[in-house]
Amino acid sequence: MPESAAVEFRIDRRSGVSTYLQIVQQTKQALRLGVLRPGDRLPTAREVVEATAINPNTVLKAYRELEREGLVEGRRGLGTFVRRTLGGAAHDDAHTPLRAELADWIGRARTAGLERDDMTALFGTLLDSTPGLTGAFEPTGSFEGETNT
Repeated sequence: MPESAAVEFRIDRRSGVSTYLQIVQQTKQALRLGVLRPGDRLPTAREVVEATAINPNTVLKAYRELEREGLVEGRRGLGTFVRRTLGGAAHDDAHTPLRAELADWIGRARTAGLERDDMTALFGTLLDSTPGLTGAFEPTGSFEGETNT
């Protein structure tokens, strides 16, 4: 059986965002960041349930939504696999300088006394107020290999 991609869903029960939607959002974020690539297998519903203690039907609902959007496909007896990525090449070398600048900004924000929620609110507000960008900023959970501070 193929190994699952290195994605670990984090469920925030206090966020006000439904659990299935958190899985959908986190999967989309992983697709945008290149954590998930076409051909990768998502964790099975059983694996997600064991890691998060949520209802298996919730996981299946999230996966059905991702499938409806054409991002993943279920293969009977094999699992759920990524069909395509999002956000262009957000994980390629062209974005390395931007990533470095953001890391530098985060360091300066920490030095200025901002906490994670403060930075998220500031960044989200700026994204939401920038002309030409669509959709409200909705922070999601983290992935294996990504730090939450």
